[in-house]
Amino acid sequence: MTHLELLQQFIDELLTDYTDLFCVEIKIKPTNNIKVFLDGDQGITIDKCVRINRKLYKLIEEANIFPEGDFSLEVSSPGVDEPLKLVRQYKKNMGRDLELILVDDVKKEGTLIEVLENEIVIEFKVGKGKKAVITKENIVFNKIKKATVLINFKSKS
Repeated sequence: MTHLELLQQFIDELLTDYTDLFCVEIKIKPTNNIKVFLDGDQGITIDKCVRINRKLYKLIEEANIFPEGDFSLEVSSPGVDEPLKLVRQYKKNMGRDLELILVDDVKKEGTLIEVLENEIVIEFKVGKGKKAVITKENIVFNKIKKATVLINFKSKS
């Protein structure tokens, strides 16, 4: 079993206590720097990241994965600028604006209004002013190269 597979197994075990959380990605650098990105259906708190980090650190030490003991561990949520990777992340971001880069390098922006088994539905305006028309488009997951949540700083007055 590889280090990555073993870490995934440990994380899966730890997350049984937190059914609203899920693992987005695990990265191991050649310097044994381990980065675990977790997310939750309602987000994830720093407190939960700290608790999971402590438990995971202990499991890694007990399993003696790095016999020299030289490893570092970071458990955090993916930043807002990180692309969406899992269907569960898309579901969590329903109603938010996305920037999509498709496999043919076409760029689209729209509001995520539905997440289906193999695709998403986005809604966007075509045209300007009174001639603007709201359009919906279904986009299959395997056509999406990168999807990022757009952060909207407009004030709601």
